[in-house]
Amino acid sequence: MKRYDTRQIRNVALVGHSGAGKTSLAEALLHRAGAIGRLGRVEDGTTTCDHDPEEHKRGISLSLAVAPFEWQGTKINLIDTPGYADFMGDVSAALRVADLAVFVVSAVDGVQVQTEEIWEMARELGLPRMVFVNKLDRERADHDATLAQLRDRLGPGIAPLELPIGTEADFRGIADLLTDTAHVYEDGVPHTEPVPDDMEDLERQVHESLVEGIVVADDEMLERYLEGEVPGLEELERTLHDGIAAATVFPVVIGSATREIGIDRLADLLVEIGPSPLDRTTTVSAGRGDGAQEVEVAADPAGDPLAFVFKTIADPYVGQISIFRVVSGTIRPDDHLVNSRTGDEVRLHALLEVRGKEQTPVSELVAGDIGAATKLPGVLTGDTLAPRGTPVVVPPIEQPEPTLAVAVVPRTQADEDKLATALHRATEEDPSLRVERNDETRQTILHGTGETHLQITLEKLARRFGANVDTEDVRVPYRETVTGRVTGVEGRHKKQTGGHGQFGVCIIDLEPLPRGGGFEFESTVVGGAISRPFIAAIEKGIEEAMQEGGVFGFPVVDVKVTVTDGKEHSVDSSEMAFKIAGRLAFRAALEKAGPVILEPISRLEVTVPSELQGDVMGDLNARRGRVQGSEALSDGRQTIRALVPTSEIQRYAIDLRSLTGGRGRFRAEHDHYDVLPAHLTDKVRRTVGAEA
Repeated sequence: MKRYDTRQIRNVALVGHSGAGKTSLAEALLHRAGAIGRLGRVEDGTTTCDHDPEEHKRGISLSLAVAPFEWQGTKINLIDTPGYADFMGDVSAALRVADLAVFVVSAVDGVQVQTEEIWEMARELGLPRMVFVNKLDRERADHDATLAQLRDRLGPGIAPLELPIGTEADFRGIADLLTDTAHVYEDGVPHTEPVPDDMEDLERQVHESLVEGIVVADDEMLERYLEGEVPGLEELERTLHDGIAAATVFPVVIGSATREIGIDRLADLLVEIGPSPLDRTTTVSAGRGDGAQEVEVAADPAGDPLAFVFKTIADPYVGQISIFRVVSGTIRPDDHLVNSRTGDEVRLHALLEVRGKEQTPVSELVAGDIGAATKLPGVLTGDTLAPRGTPVVVPPIEQPEPTLAVAVVPRTQADEDKLATALHRATEEDPSLRVERNDETRQTILHGTGETHLQITLEKLARRFGANVDTEDVRVPYRETVTGRVTGVEGRHKKQTGGHGQFGVCIIDLEPLPRGGGFEFESTVVGGAISRPFIAAIEKGIEEAMQEGGVFGFPVVDVKVTVTDGKEHSVDSSEMAFKIAGRLAFRAALEKAGPVILEPISRLEVTVPSELQGDVMGDLNARRGRVQGSEALSDGRQTIRALVPTSEIQRYAIDLRSLTGGRGRFRAEHDHYDVLPAHLTDKVRRTVGAEA
């Protein structure tokens, strides 16, 4: 395997809205570079980066895939990412390890929602960016309109480097504004010729604008330019490289991935002006506890070995595959590093280069490179592998908040035996999943970022791990309490059989506690009417009755019970008898004390474009929500805060996406319990009866 220096490496994430052609672009780059023998198609399920059956079925990327290739003696590690909103966790991971994000934009559809979202993610990271306008050969493709959208929606710094030759089906090449030459393609094979006469004036005009946009980044060059000196190509490319690395200039190039037009030019530019790992440092936390400090680590092959795991694949045959970027140093097979999260030593038995689902052994990985290793026990996505005695942590990947949930039910006993392990491995592979067991509703709940995310996860549970499950709605954890005080309620348990009988009598008072008060128990029994052990048994019986459910079938909370009197028998009384008596007394008192249902209320924070604020607030009001206020953000969006019944937002992730065209985001957390309106009591009770 050829050895590459750090300066000969480019880590490039292909990002953008679903359907823009990222996977097709990755396939075209691999094909033009000779890394693959034939050009695969997304529609046929034959691409290198989309290799899971679930991806073939839907025709979209569902997770990131690494696909390295060589171009002009440089290794380019492509990271193809999903564009669907449910899978932004993998996009976050790719942006964290890339040195350049290439935004793939369809010339037919223009700048779409996820493109804007990911642009903002990259901006916050200070990540260099460029744009590839794809599908210029398609019907209704509009280069000028797309370029105008890029400038309008993505902000300043957009710098077109190429112009299209021909439109739609007649699109056949590009005019290179840096070199003032045309690259015309026949069956994907380019040849160079002068710029067409009918484009010459436009090309010259845009070329001059481009040069002016580049030279302003260098004061000395700008001064020479104003004095009439025109910078040469090499000097322009060097200044352009510096502007890209500083994330102030964002070049725009064009082409067609499926017809392989402009693909070689894109690869050329990745090598010539794309940042290498040497152009960027990685911020790490060094030290322990309060003494930890943030330091910048350069991609130095001679430094201490340091790696950051950004993707975990749970392969049913190979086992766990950990894909990582070498932050510093040079890593070789059988190196021993320490997982900074757990403190455990990890041995990297073998190092791999990953291209899609293919894995090739390598002898070393230098700083800035991307590789993989199998069977690293206890290593998860986001972990840092460092030398022993060097407490260094790369900040974890920010995962999207799970906003949609389903309850999973194993179909058979065999599935139940496999389910816990399958869910554990699924969450190891995909940190944006969350699993919890709700003892109150007796459900296993799977949380994800959207409907498609959950569907894909369930399919993988069955295909990879053999755990077939059905789903049901997540039950809302309603509770009950009382609104009034009752006194002198008797619970009597008397049963006579052969031998010792059972006898216990207790008299209780029941009253409500403030919300969140839980359960209080008190005894005012005097004169030894009930022995102390039997009083404890009464308390235990009442607690069991509260958990089993009250009048409406839900657990009872926020009540105080006082035992005031009772009777016992010297022979027939027992702890069991008084436990039953306590249950009977509590149930009788509960029915007389004005029982009500308590529903959980969630604190909701919704962020939407300002023009959609009214629609969202109206929708929240229709869900019985109480808007607490709103705040204008600097980017023109509004954050709305509201208290909304949890039952009304079970599928809010889907509804908000529909209401806002995918531009809305929200977070929800439990806030408190409140009394369910009386007119909804029968509806909730009927639902409980149906579930039972």
